[in-house]
Amino acid sequence: MTQHELLTTALLYITSYFAIINPLGVMPVFMTMTSSLNEKERKRTAIKAVITAFFILLIFALGGQLLFKVFGISVNSFRVVGGIIFFIMGYDMLQAKVSKMKMDEDMIKNYVDDISITPLAIPIIAGPGAITNSIVLMEDSDTLALKIILLVSIILILMVTLAILLGSGKLVKVLGETGNKIMTKLMGLIMMVIAVEFFFAGLKPIVQNMLLS
Repeated sequence: MTQHELLTTALLYITSYFAIINPLGVMPVFMTMTSSLNEKERKRTAIKAVITAFFILLIFALGGQLLFKVFGISVNSFRVVGGIIFFIMGYDMLQAKVSKMKMDEDMIKNYVDDISITPLAIPIIAGPGAITNSIVLMEDSDTLALKIILLVSIILILMVTLAILLGSGKLVKVLGETGNKIMTKLMGLIMMVIAVEFFFAGLKPIVQNMLLS
């Protein structure tokens, strides 16, 4: 491939990941789920979530097709489960449960460990779309140069995501407690809507396959 073609491919990879992961869309969810944490714990949560998301995308990029075949998992089933998780999370946010939590040091550590993996790393950052994108693009990347470009694209977008999440703390301070509660309820409602879309986007093809078989 020529240098121009490699550059065009890199731009395509980066754009697709940015659109699918949507770092700006991740920020409000991260803000509401970490509103009860201090700056240090919020930073630790963001870093752990992004690192976890990277390894998830890397694993699926390198062996996604094999994993799906071995365990009999379909992307549509993944969407259905993701939708259920999103809905539960959105309901909790709508009730502002996260912002009301008062935790001691051990509870905070466990909370950070929990939310940094699920739901932040998966399915919010490394969701079905990003995982599918990784599998498909790796299949299309038939040269070593393209595979390297794909991995660099993943790293670049996740670094952008991390930078946005780390900067969200300043916005939390500006909004204050009342603003955070309003943001929590608003994002909870939006997350529940997204969950419904997610759920039926996965359920529809599953039902169609059942009817046709």
